[in-house]
Amino acid sequence: QVRLVESGGGLVQTGGSLRLSCAASGSIFSINSMGWYRQAPGNQRELVAVITSGSSTNYADFVKGRFTISRGNAKNTVYLQMNSLKPEDTAAYYCKVSVFATALGNLEVWGQGTLVTVSS
Repeated sequence: QVRLVESGGGLVQTGGSLRLSCAASGSIFSINSMGWYRQAPGNQRELVAVITSGSSTNYADFVKGRFTISRGNAKNTVYLQMNSLKPEDTAAYYCKVSVFATALGNLEVWGQGTLVTVSS
């Protein structure tokens, strides 16, 4: 079993910053990639940023230059530093991890989501 615990969401004013964290635990043999997605009310879930085991990163155009994805030293934690936040960034943010789990093989695991609200 693989578990994800997210934290760091909250309410912030336009132009402010937040840092999201996601820690993976459980029967993980290796982590292939870790990423952040978001879903605003009435919208589909969309990719925000992803980082691979080789530390390659990919960002959605709407966050380039404002958000930074990184992994912790233990490599089982992923962060999303969000700067220059805009009201349109308001959404539930979800962590997704692609892992090779012991006895379970390849899995994609989603976190429970953390709400980010940016006030104008």
